[in-house]
Amino acid sequence: MKKEKTASSWEVKDRLYVLKSGVQPLVFTLPSKHTRRKSLLWFDENNGIQQEIRYATNQSSPLVEEQKGSVTLGHIIFRDGTLNVPKQKQNLQKLLSLYHPAKDVIYKEHDEVEDAKDDLEYMNLEIDALVAAKNVEIDIAEAILRVEVGSRVNNMTSKEIKRDLLVFAKRNPALFLDLLQDDSVELRNFGIKAVEAGILKLSPDQRNFTWASNGRKVLTVPFDEHPYSALASYFKTDEGIEIYKNIEKR
Repeated sequence: MKKEKTASSWEVKDRLYVLKSGVQPLVFTLPSKHTRRKSLLWFDENNGIQQEIRYATNQSSPLVEEQKGSVTLGHIIFRDGTLNVPKQKQNLQKLLSLYHPAKDVIYKEHDEVEDAKDDLEYMNLEIDALVAAKNVEIDIAEAILRVEVGSRVNNMTSKEIKRDLLVFAKRNPALFLDLLQDDSVELRNFGIKAVEAGILKLSPDQRNFTWASNGRKVLTVPFDEHPYSALASYFKTDEGIEIYKNIEKR
């Protein structure tokens, strides 16, 4: 969790807030006062109490306890997914940056330095994924791509597999690198190919693997587990390794 800004570190400047959903509705209204339906409370850790907050345009503090006299309530409206708050509106800025419970949940404060850091980290991750995808062996490439496109990979040429793998690595580098390091992905692909080649047979209820040649049971799939994930785990056992070698010879 990011460390909250404090009064001592507060900087007077224009601030930009953006919705986190990635969706940019024409108009989005953020709750600006506490109601029965929408709680707007801030927990004061120093004193161990919750304080009610609200946006009052004629008050300097967002804390109701610190507001004096009559108040003029204001609306907090995002347009096209963003809200620019000039430095003159310190009360609204502090409400959004320090106190509002929806911060970092529904919206976030735009930080150019943090965004540049995040962009750089993502770009490096993307480069790592693309380099790995370029150099990966075709069998592993097929295994990873099967997670993305399913049985369609069976009808793809090696060049199509390599191309689509690069596209996958660029679009979702973190997932690609996770799959690359997961040996279960390759073992699941091996099991699928064994069934497609008619060496193993998966029962219609997907509860049992048997030898296609004689119907002898190889594995009973545990309840609520994906059959090929169970088969991949089985291949890692002492008994499963022998089955794996037998299939590989065939």
